[in-house]
Amino acid sequence: MSKAKRTSFDVKGTAITVLARDGVDYISLTDMLRAKDGDFFISDWLRNRNTIEFLGIWESVFNPRFNYGEFALIKSQAGLNSYKISVKEWVEKTQAIGLQASTGRYGGTYAHPDIAFEFGMWISPEFKVYLVKEFRRLKADENDRLKLDWNLQRTLSKINYRIHTDAIRDTLIPPAITKAQASFVYAEEADLLNVALFGQTAKQWRDAHPDAEGNMRDHAPLEQLVVLTNLESLNSVLIRQGLSAPDRLRMLNEIAITQMRTLLQSSITQRLK
Repeated sequence: MSKAKRTSFDVKGTAITVLARDGVDYISLTDMLRAKDGDFFISDWLRNRNTIEFLGIWESVFNPRFNYGEFALIKSQAGLNSYKISVKEWVEKTQAIGLQASTGRYGGTYAHPDIAFEFGMWISPEFKVYLVKEFRRLKADENDRLKLDWNLQRTLSKINYRIHTDAIRDTLIPPAITKAQASFVYAEEADLLNVALFGQTAKQWRDAHPDAEGNMRDHAPLEQLVVLTNLESLNSVLIRQGLSAPDRLRMLNEIAITQMRTLLQSSITQRLK
């Protein structure tokens, strides 16, 4: 399991921590508890029979490893005056994934947003409404930043594509040919980059994804778009130097492998911070 990326948002003056771990968000119930009047603990919420029933249903839907036998025993005791269970015990006994008890710098109890929203209702209906609103705003802001980065790389890719096609036009396309012949040469060079980076031609990708909209570049992650931008610039230089297509393909493939390894390692390193 990778280290979690930490963000936070404010709900009516209470700072709430969010840890993103392995692509899933977990909201701090410990932070949320500060918004509840009086001296309460998360175990008070967890001993409630309605809470246990909700958690059991959620786990049954999203967790194939959920231990139903242990859950049945816990459910039979929930609500009794003598009943008490901690988050750690709940997770260990039922193999639950919706709640987590963390230690260390960002220690505390964290919950999947679905569960955190239910916990927010226990604090107060008003708090839950603002919790949902502010969490959605946080995720919208994150998506906008990702979209901005992606669009920037798409723009750079289009600029470099123009540089690339100019080099093809000036070097590989002889004079007095038809537009259809010119398009064939452009397509061949585009596929040279596709094979160097994606390991397949545009037609091979379409045949493998008949229902997909757009092309393989439209579905490429940010790291591949960055490398594609670099390959287009490098290929334009190699074309002007007179290198053959097989030689350029080998060189560009080696560069693509090296750059993707570097970018992916950098991405992993950033997530671990």
